[in-house]
Amino acid sequence: MKGERVSTPLESCHALVLNADYRPLSYFPLSLWPWQDAVKAAFLERVNIVSEYDVAVHSPSCELRLPSVIALKQYVPLARRPAFTRFNVFLRDRFSCQYCNGRFAVEDLTFDHVIPRSRGGHTSWDNVVTACSICNLAKGSQMPNECGLHPHFAPRAPSTNDLHEAGREFPPRFLHQSWRDYLYWDSELEERCHCHAVRSAPLDPLRKPNRKARAALNRGAKRLIARRLFRFMRQSYLFMLAFLGAEFN
Repeated sequence: MKGERVSTPLESCHALVLNADYRPLSYFPLSLWPWQDAVKAAFLERVNIVSEYDVAVHSPSCELRLPSVIALKQYVPLARRPAFTRFNVFLRDRFSCQYCNGRFAVEDLTFDHVIPRSRGGHTSWDNVVTACSICNLAKGSQMPNECGLHPHFAPRAPSTNDLHEAGREFPPRFLHQSWRDYLYWDSELEERCHCHAVRSAPLDPLRKPNRKARAALNRGAKRLIARRLFRFMRQSYLFMLAFLGAEFN
């Protein structure tokens, strides 16, 4: 009915987690926390709440709006060398077969040794590439010059920044509007989050946070100051009551 408030499932209210420098901890997979973890971290004062949903959880004594963007108070340094895993190999190669250049779903990909292990090849960044099952089967244990299959790009060990850049090419399907100023995607995104649905314009991946982002940071800082001021005043009030009680007794 018109005017009736549509309830938002709490499971859809994830919080975007930023590092202390207000950059996402990771782009792919995007650093998201369930609302329970975000609320717990905020209660323990491990994060600053930068933005909130129009959704609240209630207890007998208080109401708390769910955070949509949080920033860690302590900076977490990123690993200089990413772990050598199957997923990171796929991400480095943009989930594309390096022989036929086709893009496939993860379940349809495997990794291939450019120099086969039977020929002395090692399982390392500079000898492993992403391949589809058809190309992997066609290459078998042959050398590239024997089968005519050569990787489109010479494999190498990526940096953490390389994987972040690759991850930005795969934006999440659901994107909340409060996350936009912290995610500089290269393509146009249609946001379908249950909490807010907006159409985002193409974003420059190299641009700096705009006025809206700075305003969000200012709001987060003001909330933090107000919270700490309220806590200080409450402690002062309780101390005064205890002091006056001791004086009268």
